[in-house]
Amino acid sequence: MHRRNIRLRREYLYRKSLEGKERLLYEKKRKIREALEEGKPIPTELRNEEAALRKEIDLEDEITAVPRSTIDDEYANAPEKDPKILLTTSRNPSAPLTQFVKELKIVFPNAQRMNRGGQVISEIIETCRSHDFTDVILVHENRGVPDGIVISHLPFGPTAYFGLLNVVTRHDIKDKKSMGTMSEAYPHLIFDKFSTKLGDRTVNILKHLFPVPKPDTKRILTFANQSDYISFRHHVYEKNGGPKSIELKEVGPRFELRLYQIKLGTMEQDEAQIEWVIKPYMNTSKKRTLLGD
Repeated sequence: MHRRNIRLRREYLYRKSLEGKERLLYEKKRKIREALEEGKPIPTELRNEEAALRKEIDLEDEITAVPRSTIDDEYANAPEKDPKILLTTSRNPSAPLTQFVKELKIVFPNAQRMNRGGQVISEIIETCRSHDFTDVILVHENRGVPDGIVISHLPFGPTAYFGLLNVVTRHDIKDKKSMGTMSEAYPHLIFDKFSTKLGDRTVNILKHLFPVPKPDTKRILTFANQSDYISFRHHVYEKNGGPKSIELKEVGPRFELRLYQIKLGTMEQDEAQIEWVIKPYMNTSKKRTLLGD
């Protein structure tokens, strides 16, 4: 099994190395296609390759004409099956962290919670691969306060590292009557203000943690970006007074996420390439937003 994973990882990295060449070839074909459609002469630098490229253009269809990226490969099987998630914590979790992870288990459909015990990350990832888990979520804490969450997609990545702030669990709220009941239906997702390329990448990582909901489900999860801090809110709604009267109830938990790293590999791979990481000087640029406007 270990040798198989190494081979599959090597093949995946090889496909990634071909991306630059495929993108260059795609641009050449695009220029020839545009010249033929507009009746313009073929660009001078492509005249020697024109015959070979036109043969390839004739054989392509709408799917094969656009080069695939590693992002397509990472989530290629996502539409075929629902996500299967393992939730765990850092070692010796405190009571607040354990309670928070129990509530996260209901937030993420098809999630299973595991007590960490003495297991190391490499053992957990290997077990999840062999049992067809699609993602591993690891929650950290500092002095009893949840302060970090790591989302690792299997089998090859990516892995996203988020800081966790202002965590309020259902358990912390004294007035239980003001909260709605916590539904386990597949939720609708709302992503607000993720307009950059990094924002799209973040949305892609988060949305594949959830299965496709039914149209009539009354459960909504919101990820709202504000100055690169992602606010998570969990609501259910009811139509008590007809179709134009909607009662919205927040059911919790609520927290803020701050993305600080994405790497092209799984959690245990220290040698994996870092796709994006927040730099110290980025904090001084107050007007600059990385995820969206």
